[in-house]
Amino acid sequence: MPVHRRPSWRLPESDATPEQAVLAHGEARRANPSRRAILGGAAGLGIAAAAGGYAAFAQGRDPMGWWDAQAGNDPTKPLYPAARNDRFALDRPLTEPREAVTYNNFYEFGSHKGIWQAAQRLETRPWTVTIDGLVPNPRTVDIDTLIKLFPLEERLYRFRCVEAWAMAVPWTGFPLASLIRWAEPQAGAKYVVFQTFQNPAIAPGFRQTWYPWPYTDSFTIEECGNELAFLATGVYGKPLPPQMGSPIRPITPWKYGFKQPKSITRISFVAERPVGYWEKLQPSEYGFWANVNPEVPHPRWSQASERMLGTGERRPTMIWNGYGEQVADLYRGLERERLFA
Repeated sequence: MPVHRRPSWRLPESDATPEQAVLAHGEARRANPSRRAILGGAAGLGIAAAAGGYAAFAQGRDPMGWWDAQAGNDPTKPLYPAARNDRFALDRPLTEPREAVTYNNFYEFGSHKGIWQAAQRLETRPWTVTIDGLVPNPRTVDIDTLIKLFPLEERLYRFRCVEAWAMAVPWTGFPLASLIRWAEPQAGAKYVVFQTFQNPAIAPGFRQTWYPWPYTDSFTIEECGNELAFLATGVYGKPLPPQMGSPIRPITPWKYGFKQPKSITRISFVAERPVGYWEKLQPSEYGFWANVNPEVPHPRWSQASERMLGTGERRPTMIWNGYGEQVADLYRGLERERLFA
């Protein structure tokens, strides 16, 4: 009889804090914005007033109430909440939704953590994703069609930012490996590149010409085929809000968050290793692999510990963010590479 061993990161379903309990934890928001230093002389971008949903945020209305209304207008709303895949559990409580949806990096809309207001300008319908490069059938697919191609599921993942803050969230989506099988990349495809939207009319960050727009980043095709690699379309049982990457983004929980582009519009299969957004901007600080490692500090701060959003709790950083059993084999023989920068 086969013996099935429980990975160290997997806990019983009963140990996962339900959303209702987390929501009841409290409304007080802990103010501790450890902000990424602005590179190339960039200054913080102000938030200008706009109409519709963005104006509601600017007037101080409840972001959770607005998110509920927005989710109700999403054509894929009936697909949420998806069934939870209990193979992916957590060793900590879920981050309060309000914390996760109001503390974000999205440089297209600004270099501060409060971009969740400005990001409401992002119109996510109509939206298409282009699949191209080394594939037999390049195509552009409507996002609602793409989402419905694959069964959705919910997974509880740790999320670690290179800025040393962390959260624990229930993503909804489908395995990235499913999309790769559907795209049928050719044998020469070694890397998968993700490119975000580019619309200067709604996102003032594009006017900052020292940034290498559009935002792109990539993984090896083997990383994309790992069981943890995920394409997220929702969070906390609802479609993604704009500031968290609506309508679709990759999630690779063993890597730092800057490797997981938001609001993607293109997925390209290529033969040569690409250079991503942050690697182009500052190669001495940000590398291709960007795997979480407490022993390799960022040039300007330590990675030995992480601060949990909402509670401010300090936790020791885990190698590969605690997912070593699933991903360590991907990097055997690469010891001379800058794996974690």
